[in-house]
Amino acid sequence: MTDATQPRLHPLADTSPSAVVAGFIAMMTGYTSSLVLMFQAGQAAGLTSGQISSWIWALSIGMAICSIGLSLRYRTPITIAWSTPGAALLITSLGGVSYHEAIGAYITCAVLVIICGVTGSFERLVKRIPGSLAAALLAGILFKIGSEIFVAAQHQTGLVVGMFFTYLIIKRLSPRYAVLAALIIGILISGLLGLLDFSGFALEVAVPVWTTPSFSLAATISIGIPLFVVAMTSQNMPGVAVLRADGYTVPASPLITTTGVASLLLAPFGSHGINLAAISAAICTGPHAHEDPKKRYTAAMWCGIFYGIAGIFGATLAALFAAFPKELVLSIAALALFGSIINGLTIAMTESKEREAALVTFMVTASGMSLFSVGSAFWGIVAGVLTLMILNWKTR
Repeated sequence: MTDATQPRLHPLADTSPSAVVAGFIAMMTGYTSSLVLMFQAGQAAGLTSGQISSWIWALSIGMAICSIGLSLRYRTPITIAWSTPGAALLITSLGGVSYHEAIGAYITCAVLVIICGVTGSFERLVKRIPGSLAAALLAGILFKIGSEIFVAAQHQTGLVVGMFFTYLIIKRLSPRYAVLAALIIGILISGLLGLLDFSGFALEVAVPVWTTPSFSLAATISIGIPLFVVAMTSQNMPGVAVLRADGYTVPASPLITTTGVASLLLAPFGSHGINLAAISAAICTGPHAHEDPKKRYTAAMWCGIFYGIAGIFGATLAALFAAFPKELVLSIAALALFGSIINGLTIAMTESKEREAALVTFMVTASGMSLFSVGSAFWGIVAGVLTLMILNWKTR
């Protein structure tokens, strides 16, 4: 899917309504999943509203440029996102050092990511992971998000049921528009039920704020190194798994290097780092994005465009997403991921000798466990590889 002999790009001609919708849902999923974490971390650390706004702007612009650029370069739906586990980490770590030192720690993390990309060490590691385990990893990551639709039904039954049956009916009649129809019906039902609240919304352009970095051992240990570990294990590794599970074999090293360089350049404006996306990426790589896999790169391109728009108005982004009920956001994200979950589970169970290891990978990843501050995606792969080695150990 990334053959260099392909004809000239025609991104607008290759675009379909479903690709635009997939890009928007991917952007919306990325922001609603952890935007509140950054506000919480920023407020806990005593940052000004201008610094928080600049933080969101820097992340958004970096994600926009990298998503658009890499997707067009490789003709692959490559979606970039900030590290959600990283944002959660900063809630407890950011207040322990000065903001200047935190910026220095972000730079340290970015340099480590660049080293992994340039040396090819990450690429070599990823290539050693069996395809069945990578697919199980993907399914495990997406399972929790996908199942949230049924939890949401407990709180807004009418809204979720309406969206779910709209999806099923349109899926049978015209599959490419099933998610779009569910989104439209969800917004209409939300309006009828009085669940839309735009009272806190006002347009305000974000202004970048430069912060001169300083470096300290304390910030490196408490923020820089943990941020790097989380980025590689919880973002970049699953991100590559998403691409390869859906048949996209783009080399990992250039992607990692590009995101590292972008993180380095944007760190002084507050960016704690951008990485390969996993959950939002699966929305763009799945069948709902475009019926032709070779044209799904346009979904990631549109996601990048929406990132850029959101970044420009980063100061009011939280208010905009707060206008939609949480159940609508959870449900539309889940419906958009159904195809990717099915594909992941199918590939994971293909090889009979690897099924149990794939199951262990899936279960550990889906559990959401955290051990030594490292997320379940990493431990899922570790558990799966160990299971595979023990069950298939050859004795002479």
